[in-house]
Amino acid sequence: MRDKNFMRQLLYTAIGLSASPLAFALPSFAQQTGQPCAMCHVGGYGPQLTPFGRAFKLGGYTLAAPDTQSIPFAAMLVTSYTHTKTDQPDDAAPHAGPNNNFSLQEASLFYAGRIADHLGAFAQATYSDIDRHLTLDNVDLRYAQPLTLGGKPTILGVSINNNPTIQDAWNTLPAWRFPYMASELVPGIAAAPLIEGGLEHQVVGLSGYASYDNHWYAELGGYRSLSRGFLETVNVEDSAGRIAGIAPYWRVAYVQDATGHSWSLGAFGLDARVHPDRQPGPTDRFRDVGIDTSLQLFGMGPHVITLNATYTHEHQNRAASFAAGAVANPTATLNSTALNASYYYAGHYGVTLARFGLRGSQDDQLFAPAPASGSRSGRPNSAGTILQADWTPFGAADSWRAPWANLRLGVQYTRYDKFNGAARDYDGFGRDARDNNTLFLFLWMAI
Repeated sequence: MRDKNFMRQLLYTAIGLSASPLAFALPSFAQQTGQPCAMCHVGGYGPQLTPFGRAFKLGGYTLAAPDTQSIPFAAMLVTSYTHTKTDQPDDAAPHAGPNNNFSLQEASLFYAGRIADHLGAFAQATYSDIDRHLTLDNVDLRYAQPLTLGGKPTILGVSINNNPTIQDAWNTLPAWRFPYMASELVPGIAAAPLIEGGLEHQVVGLSGYASYDNHWYAELGGYRSLSRGFLETVNVEDSAGRIAGIAPYWRVAYVQDATGHSWSLGAFGLDARVHPDRQPGPTDRFRDVGIDTSLQLFGMGPHVITLNATYTHEHQNRAASFAAGAVANPTATLNSTALNASYYYAGHYGVTLARFGLRGSQDDQLFAPAPASGSRSGRPNSAGTILQADWTPFGAADSWRAPWANLRLGVQYTRYDKFNGAARDYDGFGRDARDNNTLFLFLWMAI
């Protein structure tokens, strides 16, 4: 039994540090800190974080219990079942059918934990039976130095990562926002702002961050494209093209952690000039700017409520694509909205309701009719609602084989009001938005 005074001090230290999320409820982190996964994660499983969990990542994954002998390795497995209201016109993937697909969606290995006093890492390699490759997934290497400035607690840190927003502190920005798990065997919406996954795993970024007085957070950095040869070696699809120079990334937030609640208000942005074919010449420019807010209520005994909201605006100047004849218009905009509310009881039972929407400029060439994935109207406009219920039997302090056994079982339903520009016959081949309504069942475990 660990000393109660030490555990109290550990908690106070973590809440005092404030801000940044770990990826999943990894048992290597739990063993290192001496805390159950429920200490860092709402509902006992990732990636939705508590103030303690945000503090742990901002501190560089280095917070550890005295005399700990933790092993910085972990594994994750996700199996799933996907059903859409109507069969897809073709197979959902090369090794799947048009509907009712079971999948080994993810099998991941992690290096996750402390390297040295101020240095820690989260690195993931993933195999999926959907594409049947082992790929380099999310990577975040962090250095963090706590100090005092003007009598106020401060942390200065550096993150090297391969996915813009993967290093962020809240579950509002794209890399870690709800849905935390979703099917990869359904038709995809025709467009999204570049910051919403358009560069993931294809770039390397360096950013410096600071947390001051437990309230103010700021981060500034930049991203460059990884070489095509390297991406082929690690089995990452080269879909974004090559960034011209460096793409600046920035993030600011105000945070208030108090007894019984935590809230934040922030803004973020990315400005990237991209050669879509990796050749010299004109570029396509994507300027993304967004705002986000989050509220957590956790001072109600076994009840925890979280509210998250994000709005992203993207302005596009697609000079390269226009010159190549790939788009009909040289400029365009996209506006993305994501809202979600979750309720968890006793660290085990949860329900989340989310609403999402995308509106974009018309382009009859970029968004052309095609079965399931196309747009009859030439617009990517889409909207829908997600309802998820989940049960986490293992993840609490008193769970079987804690902290090494972690399991979440979930059922998720996505209903589309509009898909790629219309509610009915959106693709020009008779498919309605509601035909893509999706039932998704998943088993998500970490050891």
